[in-house]
Amino acid sequence: MKRLLPTLLPALLPAPLLSLALWGLWMVLGRSVDAGQALMGLVLGIAIPLLTRGLRPLPVRVRHPVAIARLALRVAADTIASNLDALRVFLAPGLRRHPAGFAHVPLELRDPNALAVLAVIVCLTPGTAWAELSSDHSMLLLHVLELGDEAQFVALVKERYERPLMEIFE
Repeated sequence: MKRLLPTLLPALLPAPLLSLALWGLWMVLGRSVDAGQALMGLVLGIAIPLLTRGLRPLPVRVRHPVAIARLALRVAADTIASNLDALRVFLAPGLRRHPAGFAHVPLELRDPNALAVLAVIVCLTPGTAWAELSSDHSMLLLHVLELGDEAQFVALVKERYERPLMEIFE
């Protein structure tokens, strides 16, 4: 039994943090702590990572928790600011500072998990949309609701998001 558990556990829980997060989310959404809800959350927390194992590109190692926290706070602040900017553009189109446009962002980032996180960040931020990633993953095309200086925007994306993601994932 002692030898069986260390080999069985990774097979049963390929992504333990994801399993825990799914179970917790199920409990919060169900707004109940009864045994049935907990058991169903446990089943989903185990089954979903097992069924989606092939969709995850590479195993993720959590590194640099301080960098992760800094990036999360930065994304939260940027999302709030972008929400306010997008609201301004939609409610008062005459106050638009710059026209919409596309920005080409050259990427040094290569880790598939980091690219996925970058896609989530871009999609969470109102006013930006992920348009295309080149086949060699060296160039990202973003649509920006108000694009002033493209070079300045590219520098902002690289400094605020790409550099921390490289620190975390590579």
